[in-house]
Amino acid sequence: MAFWGIFGSRKGENVEQEAAERLDAGLQKTRRSIFDKLAHAVAGKDVVDDEVLDSIEEALITSDVGVETTQNIIERLEERVARDKYLNAEELNSILCEEVEALLDASGCADAEPFDFSKKPYVIMVVGVNGVGKTTTIGKLAAQLKESGKKVILGAADTFRAAAVDQLVIWAERAGVDIVKQEMGSDPASVAYDTLSSAVAKGADVVIIDTAGRLHNKVGLMNELTKIRNVMRKVVPDAPHEVLLVIDGSTGQNGFLQAKEFVRATDVTALAVTKLDGSAKGGVVIGISDQFKIPVKFIGVGERIDDLRLFDRHEFVRSLFK
Repeated sequence: MAFWGIFGSRKGENVEQEAAERLDAGLQKTRRSIFDKLAHAVAGKDVVDDEVLDSIEEALITSDVGVETTQNIIERLEERVARDKYLNAEELNSILCEEVEALLDASGCADAEPFDFSKKPYVIMVVGVNGVGKTTTIGKLAAQLKESGKKVILGAADTFRAAAVDQLVIWAERAGVDIVKQEMGSDPASVAYDTLSSAVAKGADVVIIDTAGRLHNKVGLMNELTKIRNVMRKVVPDAPHEVLLVIDGSTGQNGFLQAKEFVRATDVTALAVTKLDGSAKGGVVIGISDQFKIPVKFIGVGERIDDLRLFDRHEFVRSLFK
């Protein structure tokens, strides 16, 4: 289901079809990379042998699925091949889709609504290194939530970069939502506190807090994020309800390293993988979710506001391996 459908806006077959087409277009480079290798692997074959499995392994690794996750997938395929004996290319592709979906399902990528709006305000803390599309993701998410009828407030708690605050202000204006900000160099936790206080006073449905994307000092990062969480809980006792880590999908294996550091620094609960339309590294979505057992909730496959999509594991796998 497309992101708009989840929030009750822009429903209809034409919208769903357009969304599927844009997902296909966004994953085109990755799909071509995988499909060409798979097609070569099974060309002229009437059984799935070790050579075919080796070629599939190479296709997945070069698409940045990751070595460990690829090995998991190959082991699953080997079990199926041993049990089913004869498989043609179409059947193999179908089984590959089933096994990848199963991995994503085990990581929590279930087809469910992304947010629990019974919690008001629902607080999302967004983390990620600079340059991954964090602020843009916040802006697109705010715009979609606003269009779905939710009252949204943004908190500009990345107070170390003027550009980050300025960009978030632009997105707030574009989306038509309120934003809370302070002077450059202000305490990020103070911004978060003011944002939640404002949200409670105004009866906001959703609060999205931007945070600094620095990894050069891991201890400092951990302390800062912990402080922000503790201060927010003075206003909303169970905040944040979501810690959303934004990863640049075009960086491939670097995305794994980023995820590892942020998982160490804070309790990441969900992933948003951006810029999947810019490279053939879309397999990183599968690998990161599998290795860290953290669900992917959003993917970015283009520049438009609705190119930030709610992640649907079936739709994603279908587009990737079709």
